[in-house]
This record gives sequence, structure tokens and C-alpha cells, in this order.
Amino acid sequence: MLRTPPARNGLVDLKSDHSVEQTVERLTELLRSKGATLFALVDHSGEAERVGLKMPPTKLLIFGNPKAGTPLMLAAPSSAIDLPLKILVWQDAEGTTWLTTNGAAYLGERHDLPAELLPILAAVEALTAAAAK
Repeated sequence: MLRTPPARNGLVDLKSDHSVEQTVERLTELLRSKGATLFALVDHSGEAERVGLKMPPTKLLIFGNPKAGTPLMLAAPSSAIDLPLKILVWQDAEGTTWLTTNGAAYLGERHDLPAELLPILAAVEALTAAAAK
């Protein structure tokens, strides 16, 4: 299930059939198989727990590939603020796991990127779809 309410400012949410941990594992393997580098895995819920706070499982993957990202930054240097790309994997109050990304169209418009470069950004949506099923 895809949900993209208009007030989400370019964010795209996709429901996962898996737990947060399983979804992160699936994403990590997909990134590796595509030759992308996982620069960081931020465990927001783990860090909250470390300081005595509770929150549902929430992890942020920060990843990229210089062959893909460099042309974007050359075409629009401001795009570097949104690169490397990010996928947030989180659990809602009902226990459903979601993947949230910045939509390719949003990033393209935000940075006035040429249309021929948008498929580079759209790859993140394909990754989330593959990890979710």
C-alpha cells in the first residue's frame, strides 16, 4: 500500500510486509547487490532507549553511489543537501512497518534537475518496493 498525502511535502510512504529489522536487512542486501554504499544506519529507537526513552522501531539508512549521485550534484549543486539518499524504516502505533523516502519528482522539482536525471532518483522507490514485499 502506497500513501502519499499531499501535505507530506514530497515524502512517499510504502507499507512493508516485514518487521523493521527484516526490512532493514532486505534493504541492506539490496543496496549491496546494486553496488551502493551504506554510509550509515541510524538507529533512532535504539538511541532513544539508550537514554531511557521509548519509541517504536525507527531506523534511517543513508546510502548512495558516486556514479549516480555525482551527475545530480553537477547538474544542481544544491542537490547535495539531499544526497546521499535516505530511506526511513519505522513502525506506526498499530505495529505496521513503513518505508519513507523523498519522492523523485519532489527532489527533481526542489533542485530543478533535468528530466533525464530523474530515473537516478527513482531508483530509491524501486528499492523500497523490492524491500517491502
